[in-house]
Amino acid sequence: MLLIHTGNGKGKTTASIGIAIRALGQQMRVGFGQFMKRDGQAGEQNMLKQLLNDNFHAEGLGFFTREEDRKIHAAAAEKLVSWASAKLENLDLLVLDEALYALGCGLVSQAQLQGLIDKAGACGTHLVLSGRGLPGWLEKQADTVTEMTEVKHAYKSGVPATRGIEF
Repeated sequence: MLLIHTGNGKGKTTASIGIAIRALGQQMRVGFGQFMKRDGQAGEQNMLKQLLNDNFHAEGLGFFTREEDRKIHAAAAEKLVSWASAKLENLDLLVLDEALYALGCGLVSQAQLQGLIDKAGACGTHLVLSGRGLPGWLEKQADTVTEMTEVKHAYKSGVPATRGIEF
């Protein structure tokens, strides 16, 4: 199955982690890769490393905000694509967090992402993708798409990102 968590609201990564935990509870082999996010920044990374060992990989350099940093961000994304491709045949479920963000920024190409989707299908591996900006070509292929919609967010009221809640 190809599952996608998208939208402008909170919860895409959290929902993806939930599926990973559920799969682990069913003794499935799980991998979890993060585009964009720096290793060691978020609480979920500490737990995922403990649960998944080498099947967890955060390759990001943070949000892509400066065009002059494109080459280093693209190189980091390429490393995660290679890691994911190498892991696929030995997993039952692979989560690629912020894959849509990396795609939308042009750090991952449609061909690269399609290659992972095709390989996951050939291996019988469930694939979960998250991030904002779901393109139509990908929505058509997905088995399940969940859109997170922001109704209200504390940040807009001046509350900074909260440890354990946002990271």
